[in-house]
This record gives sequence, C-alpha cells and structure tokens, in this order.
Amino acid sequence: MSSKPFSDLAIIESQLKGKTLQVYWYLLRSSRHEAGVREIQRSLGFSSPSIAVHHLDKLQNLGLVTKRGTGGYVLVDEVKVGLLRFFTRVGHFLVPRYLFYSVWLSTMFITYLLLYGVTGSTHNFFALIFGLISCSALWFETIRLWREKPF
Repeated sequence: MSSKPFSDLAIIESQLKGKTLQVYWYLLRSSRHEAGVREIQRSLGFSSPSIAVHHLDKLQNLGLVTKRGTGGYVLVDEVKVGLLRFFTRVGHFLVPRYLFYSVWLSTMFITYLLLYGVTGSTHNFFALIFGLISCSALWFETIRLWREKPF
C-alpha cells in the first residue's frame, strides 16, 4: 500500500479512471513481471499501441509505474483509491474483500444448518431468516463489486 500524502492520493484518484484504470488493474494483476505496450494493447483490446502508451505515460507521471530499459513497464506503487479500496490481492488475483466475509458467513450458516437442522423452534426460524438475509446481502455486494471491476 502506498504511503503517499492525502493530496497525492486525491490527484491519483482523479486520474485513475477509464482506460488508465484498466491498464493499472492489468499491471496489478501481473505485478510479478514487466508488461510491454503490445501485450497491454492486445490484452485490453485497445485499437492501437499508442493508446496503451498514453495511459502508461499517465501512470508513470503519477509515479505508479516505471519503464525499464527493455521497454517494459512494471508496477512501482500500489494505491488503494476509488474502486480499488474494495479489492485485495490473493496471489495474482484481485478479489473483492467481501468475498472472505461471504465465504465465512456462508460456512457458518451451513454448519448451523447441519448441526441444528431446519425444523424445530421459533429460535431456529429466526436464525434461518437472519442467516439467509445476511448471506444474501454479502454475496450480493461481492458479486456487484466483481462486476464493477475494470475488466
């Protein structure tokens, strides 16, 4: 995570949108190696390499990427601004943070169902309703964030 001052983060957040965010997201996902202009252009479906270069230059001016002598670009700094605040890295994947809560609560709910069943007292009825609503809300937010990711 970045240790940039708040004003720098505000500037980065204002610039990190649209195709620039897509390029940054791509570099976040492939942070273990450098990415070339043509690789980024093809992966993101840009019509020409100059579009990729333009957005890479924007990221370089923001201090988020650097260009190596080989011509490839590598991620220098990871910032959590805008939509990126809701994602966390798991290996090469960026997943919504709510995914962990969704899995945990769903596991607890299924465990409850296996231990106590679905029939019985009013207590079980309210526990079932609470569990279903909670799991549904968390999975809804997880899927919504997943669909909003840049690509």
